Amino acid sequence: MIAALSGPILPLLLLATSLVPAALIFPLPDRAETTRRVINLLGAGIKVVLAVLLAIGVFRGVEFEARMQFLPGIELVLRADPIPVLFVFLSALLWFTTTVYAIGYLARHDHRSRFFGFFGLCVTATMGVALAGNLVTFLVFYELLTITTYPLVVHRGTSAARRAGRTYLIYTITGGAVLLVGTAWLQAIAGTTAFAGPDALQPLVADDRGALIAIFVLLIAGLGVKAALVPLHGWLPGAMAAPAPVSALLHAVAVVKAGAYGIVRVVHDLYGAPLAGELGLLTPLAVVAATTIIYGSVRALAQDGIKRRLAYSTVSQLSYIVLGASVLSLLSVTAAIAHLVHQGIMKVTLFYAAGILEHDHDITRISELDGVGRRAPATMVAFTIGAFGMVGLPPTVGFVTKFTLGTGAAEAGVWWVVVVLVASTVLNAAYFLPPVARAWFARDPTTDDTAADETTDDTAAAATTCGHATAPTATSAARTDRPTGRDAEPWLLLPTLVTAATVLVLGVVAGVPFSPLDWAGDIAEILVSEGGP
Repeated sequence: MIAALSGPILPLLLLATSLVPAALIFPLPDRAETTRRVINLLGAGIKVVLAVLLAIGVFRGVEFEARMQFLPGIELVLRADPIPVLFVFLSALLWFTTTVYAIGYLARHDHRSRFFGFFGLCVTATMGVALAGNLVTFLVFYELLTITTYPLVVHRGTSAARRAGRTYLIYTITGGAVLLVGTAWLQAIAGTTAFAGPDALQPLVADDRGALIAIFVLLIAGLGVKAALVPLHGWLPGAMAAPAPVSALLHAVAVVKAGAYGIVRVVHDLYGAPLAGELGLLTPLAVVAATTIIYGSVRALAQDGIKRRLAYSTVSQLSYIVLGASVLSLLSVTAAIAHLVHQGIMKVTLFYAAGILEHDHDITRISELDGVGRRAPATMVAFTIGAFGMVGLPPTVGFVTKFTLGTGAAEAGVWWVVVVLVASTVLNAAYFLPPVARAWFARDPTTDDTAADETTDDTAAAATTCGHATAPTATSAARTDRPTGRDAEPWLLLPTLVTAATVLVLGVVAGVPFSPLDWAGDIAEILVSEGGP
């Protein structure tokens, strides 16, 4: 069966399974809820199956490639190499869980057909980014990703959403223009932008060394906007005006991950780490990543808004990928590639939980979390697991990333990277553990159990003294009857619990064959030993 899907068929089907549903959903009226759900879930489910078949085929050596003439001498290429397959697999799985979550989250919202239509287009663009076989193809889908995510950012239509949308466009279109200049310049001097390692670029070092350095800077700057590298991160906190499913998609799968993924491909699949190191490009990139890690963590400490704190956490956490890709060590590159998956699962869990808190409990701030663990225990269990993962506590996938990256940096003798990881972990704990403690151990102001108990005791004592029974007040009755264990509906809660469990499971089985870490290690061996695929 897999052999029958070889060549261009499977890559094109992976795009079609979100593009066709989007085209079918756009004209549907909002009241066509059942039809829209069936189309969404069917498309997302088929994409997961296709992603599994793609992964099996690539491991068996089957070639999947689609080509189309784009411009004279330039082709659009979709190709399934090991690292694209990892990103495709992540995108397909998290698109499915986010589709389920979004169905529940937006059940009573307007413009649902418009939302899910652009949602499908966004995932189509993400698949194109993942499977791009050259920089030109990557650029085309990268810009389509900007266009298709803008309507999702401004979906609520509020002034804050429109303002966030304008900022998002200013940053991402500017970044896309810089990426275009770098891509065109590279095509002009090299005649190719294929993700095929340094073979095409190495002969240019003698005569075009300065040009190769300048092009690398342009490419990283263009990608750094979506990867939220400091100082190009300014759009990301404002984009939290979008609904929770969009925030989850932006932070875990689509926009920011496309930027970080692009940087990994430029460093290792376009230039190749040996050539990038020879040109003196990796240390400055590592310094930028380290600065971003610390800066994002420090800014997160000052945020009371839950989603804004998570946004600055994303600024920090994404740069683990860039930092690992910049250290010439097998284990560091392994950690960078594995963190493409690990960060996505942890962050999507946190945004799912934050969305439930806003949707069901009208909680949007850290200062409002007191005692919410007793009202929404399952939601807060998921949030706690995600937070522990971000801190890097075992046995979560966050620990796997930090331990592997730190070990790789130590083996390479880059001890300052270990210091950055330790400092980042301390900061992570400082901005994630206090909210968790508040949710579980602080007194819940909405129930005020202590006051209720005191009132009940006083009433009972008075009744005993007077020799007759006294009916409880309306206030005490209301407090007694308030539910303490209510949690979200299944559409919202199940995806949240599934991704939270995955944070633990993948951490426990990190050393098992075909785990993300094992998969990343196989990819890293190719990239580090050969300088490219």
